[in-house]
Amino acid sequence: MPNLLERSNSELSRRLFLQGTAATVAGSITLSGSSVLALADATVINVISDGDTNITDWWANTLKPLFEAANPGYSLNVVITRADGGNEVVAQRVVAAKQANADPKVDYFEEFDPRNVPGSAESGAFLKLDAKMIPNLAMTPAKALETPYLIPYRGSQVLLAYDSAKVMTAPKTWPDLVTWIKANPGQFIYGRPDKGGSGKNFVVRAIHEANSRDPSVFTTDNFNADEAKKRFDPAWKILSDLQPSLYDKGAYPAGNNPTLQLYASGAVSMITAWSDMALQGISQGVLPPTTKLVQLTDLGFCGGYAWSSIPSTTTHQDGALKLANFMLTPDIQAKMIADFGAFPGIEWSHLAPDLAEKYKDIIATSVPYFPEGQWTAALNDGWYANVATTLARG
Repeated sequence: MPNLLERSNSELSRRLFLQGTAATVAGSITLSGSSVLALADATVINVISDGDTNITDWWANTLKPLFEAANPGYSLNVVITRADGGNEVVAQRVVAAKQANADPKVDYFEEFDPRNVPGSAESGAFLKLDAKMIPNLAMTPAKALETPYLIPYRGSQVLLAYDSAKVMTAPKTWPDLVTWIKANPGQFIYGRPDKGGSGKNFVVRAIHEANSRDPSVFTTDNFNADEAKKRFDPAWKILSDLQPSLYDKGAYPAGNNPTLQLYASGAVSMITAWSDMALQGISQGVLPPTTKLVQLTDLGFCGGYAWSSIPSTTTHQDGALKLANFMLTPDIQAKMIADFGAFPGIEWSHLAPDLAEKYKDIIATSVPYFPEGQWTAALNDGWYANVATTLARG
């Protein structure tokens, strides 16, 4: 939930927190073939995923039977790629197969953005998609369709998680949050920005605040070191001013999971957290039952979408498109929210009104973005040099 798809310590921390115990029905895949657990007469769609265990379990054990019941003649083969280098490695094989006019036996990427492999989109290895091919794409937010190669099937966003038994009125704007932190010393903490997205996006929100709440000034192709210093310096002052009021005067946890654990222990009463991790933690009893979540209303914390994509080399294009459309149906979207705390890939207006009412405090009017690469590297360097000056990095 954004972007949140980077392969980093942030993702590793989320995987450790979200690991499940259910047995996963899955195969293994190479360019020469796949392991198929399906009836011999079914058209098998090979779905490639390197997602967290809770995601791959859900696809194999929940979505698979639902899709097959709704689409007789098709079977899903969920292929987990975490141990083999992840989806980007498989995508490179898909590009090579396209160039060689070969069949890589990959039909659907559960989570992959072709922009992560330079040249993959230009190679013609991935389908350009629209609402004629996938009718339910018409229900997705326009801002989520960043390129025609993407299907925004779920999302996640950083929120404030707080213990309502201790916090009577949660802050809903950045100035209110700063006021609350200073009025309740030791009760708030965020994680190190290079170790988890929940901490990084708190830092990003301070940077946005210092730049007129305008995320658009930071783009993937406009990094300049002098400009970064000018835009970051006021944020370092904001964060340094907060530090004496933080837990242990700035004992920043090293990741998403340690931050959640600190909150779960009762050491603090408010943190930043990923929406999916917090919602699942509440439902599983890992976090206090009095936990509530809220999003800032003046400008939300960053997040993003998990995008699916479809190789143009698939020999089962009709089935892959059926799967993409099925994922965007309101029933499946609602099930993802209930089962593992995802944000919907379609507009909330297409879901049951009571569902939107239930999550009204965490539905953001915008999902701000902050670029990876040089901007994020400069953010991490600057935070350690100017805010957490006593911490050893590593």
